[in-house]
Amino acid sequence: MPPETSGQMVACWARIRARLRDEVGEVEYRTWLRQMTLQGIDGDEAVILLPTRFLRDWVNSHYGDRLRALWQAEDANVRRVEIRVAQAATAEPVMADGAGMASSRPEPSGLAESLAPAPRPPAEPRTSDPRSDWVVPLEARFTFDTFVVGKPNEFAHACARRVAERPASPGFNPLFLYGGVGLGKTHLMHAIAWAIREGETARTVAYMSAEKFMYRFIAALRSQSTMEFKETLRAVDVLMIDDLQFLIGKDNTQEEFFHTFNALVDQGKQIVVSSDKPPSDLAGIEDRLRTRLGCGMVADLHATTYELRLSILQAKAAAAQVLVPPKVMELLATKITSNVRELEGALNRLVAHANLFGRPITVDSAHEVLHDVLRAHEKRVSIEEIQRKVAEHYNLRLTDMVSARRARNVARPRQVAMYLAKQLTQRSLPEIGRRFGNRDHTTVMHAVSRVSELIAQDASFAEDVALLRKMLET
Repeated sequence: MPPETSGQMVACWARIRARLRDEVGEVEYRTWLRQMTLQGIDGDEAVILLPTRFLRDWVNSHYGDRLRALWQAEDANVRRVEIRVAQAATAEPVMADGAGMASSRPEPSGLAESLAPAPRPPAEPRTSDPRSDWVVPLEARFTFDTFVVGKPNEFAHACARRVAERPASPGFNPLFLYGGVGLGKTHLMHAIAWAIREGETARTVAYMSAEKFMYRFIAALRSQSTMEFKETLRAVDVLMIDDLQFLIGKDNTQEEFFHTFNALVDQGKQIVVSSDKPPSDLAGIEDRLRTRLGCGMVADLHATTYELRLSILQAKAAAAQVLVPPKVMELLATKITSNVRELEGALNRLVAHANLFGRPITVDSAHEVLHDVLRAHEKRVSIEEIQRKVAEHYNLRLTDMVSARRARNVARPRQVAMYLAKQLTQRSLPEIGRRFGNRDHTTVMHAVSRVSELIAQDASFAEDVALLRKMLET
């Protein structure tokens, strides 16, 4: 192929990729289309390569027609687009994802790579910047656009946005984010870093874990280069430290961080810190450091609500362009309440299973594929909890559950409690009887039978029992 013809083809392919990126958005583009390479044009057919069969099938079904239309708009001679799986013997592609440059690097292959969002290529490090190898790579998917906001995290999200837009604002320096595992602290940290890096004003951002900060400090001590360590960190515009609780009990590292903290704040530089507890609860952190950490903005991320978990699932499914039935999402949002990471992992597992075996996602398949996850999140209800909840519901004393009183207004709620204990626990009938004032197991059997009959006969009573069961299970 003549050089000028090859050059025209490369230019056409670059424009097509740019159009696709604009149309589908950055996240979707990097997830599904970034790994496309152009092998060449054979007659009236453009041949595009992808590293896995899964990616080939997905791109062909979702973007095949659009690729053909874009090619025809660029070159009327191209009437067809063939998408193939790259083989070892395949000729070197004309151009991968770049600025018009040929690439001979092998693309990753395998299902794991095709399912996971492709990482954002790192920015070109400045050759004179010694901080370039200090920064933890940022996750491309952890941006403000992909963060789902709800009541439990809206304040932390608003604070993070403010810091990203106006670093070192009065009252927001430092920004201290805290919350349990998998609630979005790291997501917000990465989102702040991305937003600051991509802002109009060039700022140097150093993002690292507290553990990495400690190891860098120890290495500097060993190599007698502590001055270089201090100068490097204190030259950044924004310092971000994740999982500060790691510094608990590490006095020397805490002292160095305290001095770095003071130096940066005095220079009007922004500091963002995350931890699993608020500053006041970080036992093992020096008082002077705890005081400084709490002098800015402290924002917590609460445990997720059902509505937020459902919104997160819907956003993840939409980003991956996967159709997940509402009933399946409701099942996951109800059962997996611990943290967002487990929720997202369960959804990814369902999607991978459906793609690998070509089966639709249903409630039954979700129970089958996620049986271990769902079982691990089943709430363990105790007999004591059942007794307490039933007593509160019927306005009785807790002692009435185990007393010898046989008045109807006490005996019937006690029977309901026995029935629920049989339904919601793994306890045997004799053990349930013992927990209800050393009653015989036949008494428990009678209570279960009687409540079952009343549920079938009395709709109001059935609703009452169903409400109690729902309160105990959620």
